[in-house]
Amino acid sequence: MNADIADLPERLEDVVQLEEVMTRPSPMLQQALAGVSGDILVLGVGGKMGPTLARLAKRAAPEKRIIGVARFSEAGLREKLVDEGIECIAADLLDRDQIRRLPAVENVIFMAGRKFGSSGREDLTWAMNVMVPAMVAEAFQSSRIVVFSTACVYPFVDVALGGAKETTPIGPPPGDYANSCVGRERIFEYFSRERRTVGRTIRLSYAIDMRYGVLHDVAERIVAGTPIDLTTGHVNVIWQGDANAMILAALRHCTAPTSPLNVSGPETVSIRALAESLGERLGKRPVLTGNEASTAWLVNTQEAMRLFGYPRVPLQRMIDWTADWVGRGKPSLGKDTHYGTRDGAY
Repeated sequence: MNADIADLPERLEDVVQLEEVMTRPSPMLQQALAGVSGDILVLGVGGKMGPTLARLAKRAAPEKRIIGVARFSEAGLREKLVDEGIECIAADLLDRDQIRRLPAVENVIFMAGRKFGSSGREDLTWAMNVMVPAMVAEAFQSSRIVVFSTACVYPFVDVALGGAKETTPIGPPPGDYANSCVGRERIFEYFSRERRTVGRTIRLSYAIDMRYGVLHDVAERIVAGTPIDLTTGHVNVIWQGDANAMILAALRHCTAPTSPLNVSGPETVSIRALAESLGERLGKRPVLTGNEASTAWLVNTQEAMRLFGYPRVPLQRMIDWTADWVGRGKPSLGKDTHYGTRDGAY
């Protein structure tokens, strides 16, 4: 993954170029997927990361069938994916019969889940994050299954100690969302042990693109003059294209029973330093409030770095791109990450 940074553009002009760069396959990913037999089914392809993951998979392994499954409630998404060579199946994953009718493939990327809106509909969050995994694990017990999870399953850790490792005990974290994510992991682990299903569980921390993510949130607050609370003062971030590449390449590194893998950037990023860097580029002083807590949700990514190498897009380039994008008023998804949330209420 250690592509020369000179291959990256100085700025991302528009959404078309943004998505082209995000879905540009690295030699690492091409080699990894060449070593994985069978086609790839992406469950939950309609989320923030799903469309670019599916397109990246198709560009990296054009000979494979890439099949995306979602409700496809977003207008035009299905047609756009089909134009990219991705087969699309509309399905409700809360329906066991619809899951059973999905094509049997060797590789499954499980991206379905629910986070925002959990407060007030905790029952639906648990159904999506625990019941759906049980039905999928049963239906695809003979496949490799790479599962999206989250760093929120870990306890808060001391910001000076380099982040939680895969061996750090998980749960009970605050809030229904994070606890249901622990449930998701335990369900896939149970089926993996009982049925010898091979897999990998990706504990992801803050993938970003120019339209959303921690860097985007901080930059927008600077432009608007909105105070930036420093209580949650440290995060990990990774370029969405790099996160998707590592997740797909994890198909080559599945285990039985399934095992966790932290995915994010290797740096512990200071929100204060990030705000100052973005403010300098945007020509506006950030309004900072509060003091940094001694703990945060952070992950240690040494194992991912060993398997996949350093991310193609380094932190400073992400900061440059974000300041330029937000400064020019380019599109936003309008979805705050709520990275500062510490009580688990989403």
